[in-house]
Amino acid sequence: MTGAAPPIERLKKRADFLAAARGPSCARGAVVLQARDRADETPLIRVGFTATRKVGGAVVRNRAKRRMREAARVLLPQLAKPGHDYVLIARGGAPTRPWLRLLDDVKSALISLAAESDVPSRADTRAPSPSA
Repeated sequence: MTGAAPPIERLKKRADFLAAARGPSCARGAVVLQARDRADETPLIRVGFTATRKVGGAVVRNRAKRRMREAARVLLPQLAKPGHDYVLIARGGAPTRPWLRLLDDVKSALISLAAESDVPSRADTRAPSPSA
């Protein structure tokens, strides 16, 4: 990439999290990554973080989200697609997973979702039906 990285903003509204939940997702190790193409012309990347109470108490959930925020800060500028929203969801091992493994989980999820979105859907690859 020759230019500057696209700007990154935080998702804060529940509607944005719910919209991302309807898109494709990828579970890797200690995180689940959801992605949504906003289909607008802005190159902005938006990202949100969440952890359910299954992960642990408030202190443990906050630690998991802090770790995911740092992983996103490191990886999103290189691997995220402009014009997409991402939600990182902490799983049980997120607060205690070794840092390099957590980075690898997020990186492989980003790469997997990017590859998945580059492949045309089955509806796009079907031959037109001979109606005439």
